Amino acid sequence: MNIQFKKGVLELCVLSILREKDCYGYELVHNISKSFTISEGTIYPLMSRLKKEAYVTTYLAESQEGPPRKYYKLTEQGMQVRNELKDEWFSFTEAVNSIIRGSDRDE
Repeated sequence: MNIQFKKGVLELCVLSILREKDCYGYELVHNISKSFTISEGTIYPLMSRLKKEAYVTTYLAESQEGPPRKYYKLTEQGMQVRNELKDEWFSFTEAVNSIIRGSDRDE
C-alpha cells in the first residue's frame, strides 16, 4: 500500500482500535498489520503525539510474558476526534471513489 495513504489514515485506525479496547503498542501494530503492514517505529511517535494532545492516556499493567506493559486508553476527547475523523474519512473516500469511477467510465 502507498505509504502516504498509510500515514493519512493511521491515526484514525489507532483511535478506532482503542475505541474497542485498551491496547499496548505492539498489540496496536499487530492489529493494524492484519490489514496493512506498519512498523513499530511508526506507532510510537504517533502514540506520543496522541497522548500529548490528550486523545489517549496510558497506564502500566502486569504481563505474564515479561515486564509491565504500557496500555493506551482512549479519552472522551479522543473519542470525539475519532468520530470526526471517521466522518471526514467516509466523505473523503466517497468523493475519491466518485472521481475514480467517473474516470473509469471515460475509458
